[in-house]
Amino acid sequence: MRLSKLYSFAVIVLLVAVLFAGLVSVVAGSNMSNGKLTWSYTTGAPVSSSPAVVNGVVYVGSSDGNIYALNATTGVKLWNYMTGGRVYSSPTVANGTVYVGSWDHKVYALNATTGAKAWSFGAKIWIFPTGGPVSSSPAVVNGVVYVGSGDGNVYAINATTAANVWSYTTGGWVFSSPTFSNGVVYVGSSDRNVYALNATTGAKLWSYTTGNDVDSSPTFSNGVVYVGSSDRNVYALNATTGAKLWNYTTGSNVDSSPAVSNGVVYVGSMDGNVYALNATTGAKVWSFTTGYFVYSSPAVSNGVVYVGSLDRNVYALDATTGVKLWNYTTGDNVYSSPAVVNGIVYVGSADHNVYAIGNSSGGSLIPGFEVAFAVVGLAVAAYVVSRRR
Repeated sequence: MRLSKLYSFAVIVLLVAVLFAGLVSVVAGSNMSNGKLTWSYTTGAPVSSSPAVVNGVVYVGSSDGNIYALNATTGVKLWNYMTGGRVYSSPTVANGTVYVGSWDHKVYALNATTGAKAWSFGAKIWIFPTGGPVSSSPAVVNGVVYVGSGDGNVYAINATTAANVWSYTTGGWVFSSPTFSNGVVYVGSSDRNVYALNATTGAKLWSYTTGNDVDSSPTFSNGVVYVGSSDRNVYALNATTGAKLWNYTTGSNVDSSPAVSNGVVYVGSMDGNVYALNATTGAKVWSFTTGYFVYSSPAVSNGVVYVGSLDRNVYALDATTGVKLWNYTTGDNVYSSPAVVNGIVYVGSADHNVYAIGNSSGGSLIPGFEVAFAVVGLAVAAYVVSRRR
């Protein structure tokens, strides 16, 4: 009789524990990375480009000159396309086409499925070449590709024909990546300025002068443009007028591009910190100190901030408190900015690899269900002890 009751008790506990474990699996497995390696793919050189993940494919550039398309689930290479220079630019995918820049002074448009070249825009190939390396990442809106170049220009290019729609000349290199909102293109330049340009004509609407190079890419949110500068500041500018709303001073250059979520601005600094700032006032909410420079731009997903550091780590931080949830150590500096899709963090490293981090059970039982069996074991042991008393 006692044995029968023991079995009944164990079954009840198991059912409750399995339901709990299933909930744990859904929350931790589907929505949040667990910091374990899912797969890695090795390119021929450092990967500073930030991945774009679209329709189950990871698109990313490498300093070996290639643009890679990798299966997002397995990491298997689907195709690669060789450009004539290092690829720091991060790909943008729109309407079945991959747009990306290269240090060979060209912007490429590739078939997203096959990697076949749709068109290229650069010296010795087309009529409208750029005159410098293209580290800027394209923004593609309404059939137009907006991108900066080391020749000091911001270009608007017809996404289908590669015709030059307009170009605007700044006073320095444009490593910053354009942001489009409400018919306006926002972009930084090494001439120390943040520019707002009419997206149709390229006419300057306003510019704001900081104290040093602006390699950070602007972020638009609720009528405000947030951007970093090498003068150590993070700026909040009125998107319509360019007037400064606030600035926050860090300990070093801010080349990282801000991410804005739930009224908070998240950004990295070369002082080694990741900052969370009140989006309205600029007041510091929290900061987290890594082991070296933070060039990577944060990504925010499901209450977690993901960011890389030149201390070789990728970090997951609680978005509310800044508490570290986990870190994953790669083999070299992490300049690349993470992309987070379905609980997987995709990021590059200077160790030549592209990483997919998260949702790996690491050889354990079905995620969450090991918790169930542990609960059952403890409950049964407790029952036995209580009966013996």
